[in-house]
Amino acid sequence: MDKRKEVGRRGEDIAAQYLVSKGWGLIARNWSTNLGELDIVAHDGLQLIIVEVRTTTSNQYGLGFQSVQHRKQQQVRKLALQFISQRRLGHLPIRFDVVSILLSKNWEFVDLNHLEGAF
Repeated sequence: MDKRKEVGRRGEDIAAQYLVSKGWGLIARNWSTNLGELDIVAHDGLQLIIVEVRTTTSNQYGLGFQSVQHRKQQQVRKLALQFISQRRLGHLPIRFDVVSILLSKNWEFVDLNHLEGAF
């Protein structure tokens, strides 16, 4: 696994632990199709939450959530529709969140920002 993927995996692990600590249930992690991947699909009660996780080892170019541009948002929405259809979850309200994880250069946890309803 390359360094970038390992950093991303570390951030997703931290994000998943954080969401579980909030009492959320995890439905899926790294759910993928030929269109792409959903990082985390969770629920908070009866609301389905699609979580995009962005992990960085520096804030030199901004925080991770700032990199979730319109194109990525559209891709995540399309993937969410596939997931909802496949799992027959269309009856649940849906929300899109972004969790930014900042790690040190040696991948130790530094900070977490959670934007609920980010897009």
